[in-house]
Order: sequence, then C-alpha cells, then structure tokens
Amino acid sequence: MITDTEIRLKGIQVLAEHLGDVEAERFIALIQREPFDYTEWRQGLDEDLSIEAISEKAMQSRKKRVLD
Repeated sequence: MITDTEIRLKGIQVLAEHLGDVEAERFIALIQREPFDYTEWRQGLDEDLSIEAISEKAMQSRKKRVLD
C-alpha cells in the first residue's frame, strides 16, 4: 500500500500528463470549489453502455491521444 503523499504525487503527475499543467490545476480547483462526490459521479458515467462499448470508447480515446 502506498502513502497518501505518494497517491497525491501520482495523481498530479497523471493529471498533468493527460491534461497539461494548466488544465490539471483547473481540474483540482474545480474539484475543491464544488461540493462533489467523484465516486457517485463516476458511477453514473456510461451506465447504459455495454462493457464492449465502454472498452471501444476507451480505445478510441486512447488512439486519439496518441495521434494528437
């Protein structure tokens, strides 16, 4: 199990890698500003899609990021 500090550092690194520094900071600011339950929000995403459709959507998103 990793420490809370390690989780924070890895989280910031992932956000910055995928969003860029400015957008990562914006994401953090948005999360801190609003009363927001990430787990509840995340569970509602793509709930009507099959596992195959979610997987296809993820693969397309990844492919797009690689090409950009």
